[in-house]
Amino acid sequence: MTQPILQFGTGRFLQAHVDLMVSEALERGQALGGITVVQSTTNPQSSTRLAAMARPGGFDVHLRGLERGKVVDRQVRVESVRGTLHAHDWRELIARFAQAEVVVSNTADAGFQVDPSDGTGLLAEPHRIPRSYPARLGVLLYHRWHSNPGPRLTLLPTELVSRNGDVLRALVAELALKWGAPTPFQEYLRDNCVWANSLVDRIVSTPLHPVGAVAEPYALWAIERTPGLKAPCVHQDIVLTEDLTTYERLKLFVLNLGHTWLAEQWQQGTTPTRTVLEAMHEPALREGLEEVWSEEVIPVFEALGLGPQARDYVGVVRGRLCNPFLEHSLADIANNHEQKKSRRIVPLLELADRAGAGAKVARLRRLVS
Repeated sequence: MTQPILQFGTGRFLQAHVDLMVSEALERGQALGGITVVQSTTNPQSSTRLAAMARPGGFDVHLRGLERGKVVDRQVRVESVRGTLHAHDWRELIARFAQAEVVVSNTADAGFQVDPSDGTGLLAEPHRIPRSYPARLGVLLYHRWHSNPGPRLTLLPTELVSRNGDVLRALVAELALKWGAPTPFQEYLRDNCVWANSLVDRIVSTPLHPVGAVAEPYALWAIERTPGLKAPCVHQDIVLTEDLTTYERLKLFVLNLGHTWLAEQWQQGTTPTRTVLEAMHEPALREGLEEVWSEEVIPVFEALGLGPQARDYVGVVRGRLCNPFLEHSLADIANNHEQKKSRRIVPLLELADRAGAGAKVARLRRLVS
């Protein structure tokens, strides 16, 4: 049976966020239907995960933390994954994609990078499998358009890229142009696909083997309202908003920037701590992070007229980073560290300069100099 939601990515974040939300919504009859998970890599660990996800009965997500001052420590059975597929099963993927109503992706930090080999010729070679996600998506959309466009398709990337729907649409449109795709197909990409910008926020600290994860109770999936949007489900942690930018800035410049600041200290060898929790109990690290938040981050939000929201969110994040149950590794956070600094700190510096608060971000400026 074809499922209405197609998910590119097998990682623990999607398991504990999208898959969990859809599973809970299915129990209430408030989801479009089940999920087919597509593995895009040849990683053996991903293959083991995919095989486990294909087994009947679902998998566990362990929610651990504090919620409104009360301890949460419970296992949730996720049963929304109803099918699995490897991207190299290309013909089958083309068929499944043609029937999908919503496409969700989380393809990691490099997921939006286009492989040079995907630049030309793909539409003339129907059996050739593109290497990068934007190219695969473009070819799959071409097949869908060519055979039977059907209803409008909602594409919901969850990669931590600002305006991720807009960015993904631009990448696919540029590839279609390079491929010499027919003008009606290029119009189809623009007019008949809903490229949704969204932001996800949940700390998923530890994988369970062979599938499943440990995550905090806090969750947010903020999706920008756009005409024709079809959400995968209705859930208390999904917010449809006209102001996605504020959600993005708060998460990027408070939570993500805080993680990157701690990872920087760990990389420089100034701390023997292994986890975020240990760092939050190390006085020098905790004081340094609190000073960055209060003296450099919040003043920028104040200059934007968002001081109260920023102070409230810092309080929420402080509690999340002090979650006594999560083993959130600083080594994991430090992966792709330079890229993360560019995404999480440089935009704040630019925003501070434009808002007249550039003199207040000296520590952060040194971090990227």
